[in-house]
Amino acid sequence: MARAAGNDNRRRPGYCGAMARITVRGGGIFGLAVGYELARRGAPVRLVERDRIGAGASGGLVGALAPHAPGRVTALKAVQIAGLRAAAAFWAGAAQAGGMDPHFARAGRLQPLPDEAAVEQARARGEVDRDLWGCVLNWRVEALAADAWRGESPTGLWVRDDLSARLNPRRALRTLASAIVALGGEVVEGRDVAAEGPEVWATGAAGLSDLGLGSGVKGQAALFKAAVPPDAPQLYADGLHLVPHGDGTAVVGSTTEAAFDDPSSTDAALDLLIERARGLSPLLAEAPVIDRWAGLRPRSRTRAPVLGALPGRPGVFVANGGFKIGFSLAPEVARLMADLVLEGVDGIPAELRAG
Repeated sequence: MARAAGNDNRRRPGYCGAMARITVRGGGIFGLAVGYELARRGAPVRLVERDRIGAGASGGLVGALAPHAPGRVTALKAVQIAGLRAAAAFWAGAAQAGGMDPHFARAGRLQPLPDEAAVEQARARGEVDRDLWGCVLNWRVEALAADAWRGESPTGLWVRDDLSARLNPRRALRTLASAIVALGGEVVEGRDVAAEGPEVWATGAAGLSDLGLGSGVKGQAALFKAAVPPDAPQLYADGLHLVPHGDGTAVVGSTTEAAFDDPSSTDAALDLLIERARGLSPLLAEAPVIDRWAGLRPRSRTRAPVLGALPGRPGVFVANGGFKIGFSLAPEVARLMADLVLEGVDGIPAELRAG
């Protein structure tokens, strides 16, 4: 599970040359993570964001780094697990290099079990985690009494996993940008810059649509001011993520909207999300909402990220489509892309390749 499954580790000539500067386009999590990994390995890097760092989906509020439930190991799950396992070292390195704190914490995740059928399914998944995944999630069913953060579970039982983590997305992006600069790279915001050598396109929903590889799906989230214990786990119930940030705030997210009028406006769909969050956590029942966010998240046609060399465009690579799980994928996506761009080693699973 340490490496992504389904790849053939094809070796190709390195693309960047000895001194060619690599242009990374896009100031979201994939662009910044790839830029940081390239700079960390000593490559000359210029990251170009035509708007501002975090202008797209990565600049939202949630920051949940949570794995899929145990099941058949797919290429996407393998990349995600590898990214989650590498996350602590990845973010610690970026924080040290850039002198900023992304507020990363591996505090785990709890999911309330509503009935006996859900309990049986959760226990079966724990066996899959043990037998097929090698206990990578440490997924198990626990009896827990309600407290001010997690409220009641209808059965008194919860699923806990220990691999889930959290961070503050906006701080995380700035941490990576600072690290790139500290490592000798350049970060350009608010304008475009012509490439001098190889390019990595990580341009979010708009870029995915321009390439004909996918589209944007709207999401909304809200930030509460709430005295959540700093070591509290994130909560997940019926598609609802509650994520404490360890700084006196907590986030609820997010909606998934394929049809919408305005991609950047919040509306009644978020109001409903806030109401559900208040019902799940007693600490949020009266907590004020201090920020609301809406934006487009890039989803490829396969719902998996699109990575690798762009067909028909020599020296151009793509890293896009981290729909909902981009932060959990980022450390492994950065490794795979840096291996390809710098070393010519193509370890990208076939199911995720751009072509």
